[in-house]
Amino acid sequence: MQDTKDKIVGLADQLIKTKGFNSFSYKDISDPLAIKNAAIHYHFPNKADLGMAVLEQEFNILNTGIANWEALPEDHQLRHLIGSFANKCSSHMACIMGSLSPDYNTLPSNMQERLREFSAAVIKWVTQCLHNGREKGIFSFKGAPEDRALMIVSNLLASLLLSRVMGESAFEKISKQLLDDIL
Repeated sequence: MQDTKDKIVGLADQLIKTKGFNSFSYKDISDPLAIKNAAIHYHFPNKADLGMAVLEQEFNILNTGIANWEALPEDHQLRHLIGSFANKCSSHMACIMGSLSPDYNTLPSNMQERLREFSAAVIKWVTQCLHNGREKGIFSFKGAPEDRALMIVSNLLASLLLSRVMGESAFEKISKQLLDDIL
């Protein structure tokens, strides 16, 4: 039963990152998994419940990544973050923030809140990474670390979208420039 639930969440995550939250239905999940829509409704009575499960999975992935990276030098931490975005790019996906943000005003309020919390957690972590890296002389940049974190994250989000139109080289150029600007 849990295996089916995990497969549903995994496919929903993929659909959100490729099509957007409002652009898929339970049928888009039930057909490839060869299950009935009722099986999805058993685990997720409504689409918002499924969306929340995807957001929780993303939070777990983020927290695991941060835990694995925080002992590394700050430039390596940022490279890992960029690497996770590069993996999305090569899979022709947006990240969860980039996928759900365009639909934000139409998302259920609990998903809006969780997306805000997720986005704040990413910005907070990047801010801390930049602050610590600048203190250690690894990074050099003008302005507040939070402002730079907002710029880095927003550029990474936009680069995933732009790479859909212009190819992966757009992501590669943007991510390289983001690092070059602070190293």
